Amino acid sequence: MKSPSLFNRINIEFNAEGAMLRGWLYTPNTSEENFPAIIMSHGYGSLKEMYLDAFAEHFANNGFAVLVYDHRNFGDSDGFPRQEINPYEQVLDFQHAITFICTLKEIDRSRIGIWGTSYSGGHVLQVAAMDKRISCVVAQVPTVSGSQAALRRVQPDEVPTLLNTFYDDRENRMLGGKPAYKKIVAETTDEQGIYQNEEAVKWYLKAGKRSPNWRNEVTIRSIDLSRSYEPGKYFSMISPTPLLILVAADDIVTPTDLTLAAYEEAREPKKLVIIDGHHFTPYIEKFDIYSNEALKWFTQHLKKDFSSTIPAMK
Repeated sequence: MKSPSLFNRINIEFNAEGAMLRGWLYTPNTSEENFPAIIMSHGYGSLKEMYLDAFAEHFANNGFAVLVYDHRNFGDSDGFPRQEINPYEQVLDFQHAITFICTLKEIDRSRIGIWGTSYSGGHVLQVAAMDKRISCVVAQVPTVSGSQAALRRVQPDEVPTLLNTFYDDRENRMLGGKPAYKKIVAETTDEQGIYQNEEAVKWYLKAGKRSPNWRNEVTIRSIDLSRSYEPGKYFSMISPTPLLILVAADDIVTPTDLTLAAYEEAREPKKLVIIDGHHFTPYIEKFDIYSNEALKWFTQHLKKDFSSTIPAMK
């Protein structure tokens, strides 16, 4: 006999000042009301089906309502140009998600946490500094400096050509042309993606198969915007909101050393956990460790009675 589900999941949508953002709302299958809530979104060019459902289910199984949504211009959400990542808009949309979840009668608006990973791991740092409606934050392998990451990703002699690509795209779009696009990861040997390391290629192509709406491309302007995005500057402004940073020890996508240096600027209460592996290990290989560290943090800071048992790590 099949055991009953510990949570319910429904499709939701909310208005982010003209763009309808869509995703899922998980609620624990209990008689309780006024659940503590967690809001989640994915990283660079990724959709909710790309392993965020596993994290959301883990949190919902342990008594949390969870809101997961696709960023504007991506997946099930509205927005144009399609596949354009504007980090500044995504930060504002996170705040729209907070507003939306505060309107739901089953949610305790005094107990809301936010969770982000990779690019959205940077978003939640800025949101936590700006929006004090939240009670705690978890940033998993977060982006802290677009400019510093770009210096490592692009060779100096390649920068003039890259900048000219940005300028040409801006001019073309001003004249009514369509946006230019670039692959996130290469699918053939004659292509070049934004991310070229083997772990990134394997993860995006595997995770992308889990989502029928995923497209392996972003606009050129997405790359341009990422080079000026500096969420690590907000570390010192997050306190007194409790902050948990989960870092991969060998991360070259959101470089480990940049995160560790930026973390020093954060004030208490804060916690840093360094976990063996690379940028993409949180989603599969080290899922139990990352998800349980986040669960413990949310339980400590969002549960009225946080003496409940946390699942053992595998």
